[in-house]
Amino acid sequence: MVYLQDILQITVGLGILNVWLLRFQNKTSYRGGESSNMKQEFAHYGLPNWSVYVIGFFKISSAAGLLVGIFITPFVLPSAILLATLMLGAVSMHAKVSDPIKKSIPALCILAMAILIVLLSV
Repeated sequence: MVYLQDILQITVGLGILNVWLLRFQNKTSYRGGESSNMKQEFAHYGLPNWSVYVIGFFKISSAAGLLVGIFITPFVLPSAILLATLMLGAVSMHAKVSDPIKKSIPALCILAMAILIVLLSV
């Protein structure tokens, strides 16, 4: 039987992996400012180049943790907490550069789903 938490973990996990592994170099309407890829977006936020890789490592790791957590439940809570924290950072970066709210919608949705995963896990 598939549960809401499993659906959320799959949705969030695959969504993050899509952005960081498949769309890393692609322009999307949700990137900060007029950025054409992830590196430009981080530069737009005033973050150093190395932060792209550190944040990417943590986002990919947390996404993988949510997917693995479907089978090995101890991975779920720390992965969801980490991802919620990272999404708070993403939302704050959009606010820092005064992006239109539309650009924050994906981060806000992932944040909400990560919080719901946390709540369902405790």
